[in-house]
Amino acid sequence: MSVSKLSARQQSQLDALRAYPAKFDRIHRLIEEIAALRADESLTRSLCRLLDEMKAHANSLTLNALADTLGLMSTMARRGGGLQMKVRGLREGLVSLRVNYEGAIRSAMTISPEGDGGGGAGN
Repeated sequence: MSVSKLSARQQSQLDALRAYPAKFDRIHRLIEEIAALRADESLTRSLCRLLDEMKAHANSLTLNALADTLGLMSTMARRGGGLQMKVRGLREGLVSLRVNYEGAIRSAMTISPEGDGGGGAGN
């Protein structure tokens, strides 16, 4: 597929989305460290900071499904309560995040008819 037929918004979304798989790996490592009881508060805070930064970036690119999932994961990471509940929720959130990522990639690569105004490339 030719990238030149994509709108400027779609091209910027694709450029931003290319960096996400590495961040997903980092999120996975942090979650597993929390699960293995090797995490302290600073590690949990760094996970929250990473999720918040990614959420803000996804919001700026109108990738709403990704931003919502990242926000839910950030809230879950901050919340107190049982460690098992937190880890399970974060793992499920990461699976959901990867599904939403694939949808965002597909949406950003779909050529919209006549211009940038139609179609939601991040819904």
